[in-house]
Amino acid sequence: MTHAARLAGCALLLLVAGCATVPRDPVALAAFKVTNDPMEPLNRKTFAFNQGVDRALLKPLAKAYVRAIPGGGRNGIRNFIRNLHEPIVLFNNVLQGKFKRAFTTLGRFVLNSTIGVVGVMDFAGRHGLARQSGDFGQTLYVWGVHDGPYLVLPVVGPSNPRDTVGMTADLFVNPFLWLAPHFEYESSLSVSEAAIGGIDERSRNIDTLDEIQREAVDFYASMRSLYRQNRNAELRHGVPPPAPKGEDLYSDPDSDAGAAPVASPQKPPATDQPATDQPATDQPATDQPATDQPAKD
Repeated sequence: MTHAARLAGCALLLLVAGCATVPRDPVALAAFKVTNDPMEPLNRKTFAFNQGVDRALLKPLAKAYVRAIPGGGRNGIRNFIRNLHEPIVLFNNVLQGKFKRAFTTLGRFVLNSTIGVVGVMDFAGRHGLARQSGDFGQTLYVWGVHDGPYLVLPVVGPSNPRDTVGMTADLFVNPFLWLAPHFEYESSLSVSEAAIGGIDERSRNIDTLDEIQREAVDFYASMRSLYRQNRNAELRHGVPPPAPKGEDLYSDPDSDAGAAPVASPQKPPATDQPATDQPATDQPATDQPATDQPAKD
């Protein structure tokens, strides 16, 4: 058995060992399908590992980053990194057939790389060219590829098989990979770009994540739900999902609007009934005595 085959076998054993048991109870089975997290035991362990890395390394670095660099400088770093990723967005906009978005992304990249001083300033955004979203995971979604089960990747965090493949594909479009070979320390540059981007992103969510962790009964489940909501909105470019067919979400189920008109009750036909002869009641006449009034003279 080759070394690669051994590694593949070990990975398969880890996946099987990390799979949750499918419940037999109908209610529990329905909830199991909704969460779509068959590898939850393994995912929770990876999540705990990521939390340890965050507490020990990432969060302290993010706090130091905020203290050392003022807000304007942090925004410039973020703009620079985002500008480096614009070719990835452009490439995926074209693959998705979103040509209007592609032209917007191209205009942003040209303007910010020149007038915006290699992307440090978002000159295009200030003049009406909003930043677009686009990655290969999103492209696979547009092409109809299913996302697959929920995954938690080491250090990277929440994902799924479709987005994991997409993230790997985007690496080959990253201009850093094409520029780095011209430098002496190409791997160091690539790692630095990813590390700085991660620290910057973490610094912008310190208070938010702390609040979620304080209020959540199950922090893992809360993060899974938030990831899916944010990712689903990103996949649709912020467009809300379509309403289910055949249902009007704004109609009152108890109202009669749209229902078939109810026939008004008809009066029954008149029936010829024989007249009922009621016997006359003979009441005796009351004889009142006459009163004799004296005659007036």
